[in-house]
Formats: sequence, C-alpha cells, structure tokens
Amino acid sequence: MSRQRVSTTVDNGLLDQARHLEPWPNDAAMLDAALEALVARYRAAVIDAAYEAYDRHPLDEPDEWGDLASFHEANRTVRQEAGAAGDRPQTTEAAR
Repeated sequence: MSRQRVSTTVDNGLLDQARHLEPWPNDAAMLDAALEALVARYRAAVIDAAYEAYDRHPLDEPDEWGDLASFHEANRTVRQEAGAAGDRPQTTEAAR
C-alpha cells in the first residue's frame, strides 16, 4: 500500500481523546483507522440510500412484473421442496 504524507491542524481535545481510545502505535495508525471508519460509514449510507426505494414501494406492491413478495415466497417454496427432496442445484459442465 502506498502512503501519502498528511500535514494538518486538528482539534487538540479531539486528538487527545482519539489517542486514548486504543494503544495506537502512532498517529498514522490512528488516522488510518479513522479514515477507514469514515469511508465505511459513507459506503453504508450509499447502500442504505439505494435500499430506500423498498421503503417507498413495499415488497407486496404490484408492478408490471408482479410483486416481489410473491416472487420471494415462490422462490422460498421451491428451495424448501428441493432441500426436502435432497435435490442439489444443477451445474453445467463449464461450472464443474
């Protein structure tokens, strides 16, 4: 992993609090962890926003394709029946 030197000024109190959260080997490790957490939080917010459509449109709301609730139920039934019969998913020669 390539490294980039960062020189900045931060809040003293916040820096002291962060330094005491863990036994960081150095400030660089602490800042790496903080940046990883920031990026993870942003990614989670993006994913949550993508799923927001499901809040606006419930699974049982019909559209031109039917409704997702019925699809999920049919899929669950087929999988349960296949599992009860001991069936295994079919594979192609290319997947073996």
